[in-house]
Amino acid sequence: MAALDAQWKALVKQLKKLEVDTRKARGDARVRLKKLDKQARTMIERALREAEPRMRQAMKEASRIGRSLRAGMEAGASAYRASIRKRKK
Repeated sequence: MAALDAQWKALVKQLKKLEVDTRKARGDARVRLKKLDKQARTMIERALREAEPRMRQAMKEASRIGRSLRAGMEAGASAYRASIRKRKK
């Protein structure tokens, strides 16, 4: 019985040590996760701050190109229509 009691005490001691180790590991992981989350947020915010003005400029240029393309197509269509009228007369 004394041997069983000694084994029991050793197991309880190991269990307590494992409990402490898991709490510490969980706390370390939580701290690491918070740090990584903060780093990711700052990187994303910085990238958005840098990319947003470029994106706005690109959108303006695209709309300008679209307007000029439509105007060119309208001018070409009206010139084509005008040339057909001249040929029919």
